[in-house]
Amino acid sequence: MFELALANLTSPMILFFVLGLLAALSRSDLAIPEAIAKGLAIYLMLAIGFKGGAGVADHGVDTTLVIALLAGIVLSALLPLIAFPLLRSTTKLSRVDAAAIAACYGSISIVTFLAAAQALETAGIAYEGYMVAIAAAMETPPIMVALWLTRDSANGSTLDRTVLREVFLNGSIVVLVGSFVIGWVTGTDGLESISAFVVDPFKGILCLFLLDMGLIAGRGMREGKNLSTPVVLFGIYMPLIGAALGFLVAQLIGLSPGGVALMTTLAASGSYIAVPAAMRVALPDAKPSIYLPLSLGVTFPFNLAVGIPIYIYAASSFQ
Repeated sequence: MFELALANLTSPMILFFVLGLLAALSRSDLAIPEAIAKGLAIYLMLAIGFKGGAGVADHGVDTTLVIALLAGIVLSALLPLIAFPLLRSTTKLSRVDAAAIAACYGSISIVTFLAAAQALETAGIAYEGYMVAIAAAMETPPIMVALWLTRDSANGSTLDRTVLREVFLNGSIVVLVGSFVIGWVTGTDGLESISAFVVDPFKGILCLFLLDMGLIAGRGMREGKNLSTPVVLFGIYMPLIGAALGFLVAQLIGLSPGGVALMTTLAASGSYIAVPAAMRVALPDAKPSIYLPLSLGVTFPFNLAVGIPIYIYAASSFQ
């Protein structure tokens, strides 16, 4: 596990994240223009979705795939129901803020997923190509659960057309699912034809994106005045709770060691893209100054530095 942690921490992708984090904490003027950052995010979603779809085309649809998809959906809906009472009992957060955070920790971080996938490739551990489909399926159920949790709140929201549009037509969902379908339709031949675009530049683009993520996380940590000690602690122990459940589910449905590691990582991650975008519309009274720095500034670095090596080690050891 120490070797996995060392390899992960000394990989170029993680070191670029650390560079961004340190630059922000030291108040450097380093910045990546928002338009470029969005372009990097779109590329990563497109590449991982396309490769996942091509992997499914090569593997074929089977019972394990269907069961894994259903398990991911149920797991992502269950995690907010665990996170919400923990937040309400251990912090002074309002019902709406607790529900928004719970949604973040039920949903997934696609960048954490990418970091885990790269760590698996570095370690030479194979995983199921359809794991990206499970990641996409786990994005939206927690948002629905958060709305249900606030249904009796004076500041709660209703599930109107605007919210549904924000949930299902969120840019990351559209690109991820759409590219997955295209990769599935075109198969390995399609992947080979554009490999110079979706395979070769991938790691370099990921380095740039993680540099930007480090900058954002550092600014959030520097300005995160609303993060009390119990809230910060939640950002560390909740991923471990999610990881334990994800690990158990992955073992029960018979995923490979790589698949188990990725399912564990998905359950342990916290969303800072899809869910916050939806929360701005669905729960406008929830404070982004709490749920964004928590998922991006606390949980994301924790998973990169500590969580992913543990998840890979556990998945490789219990087979």
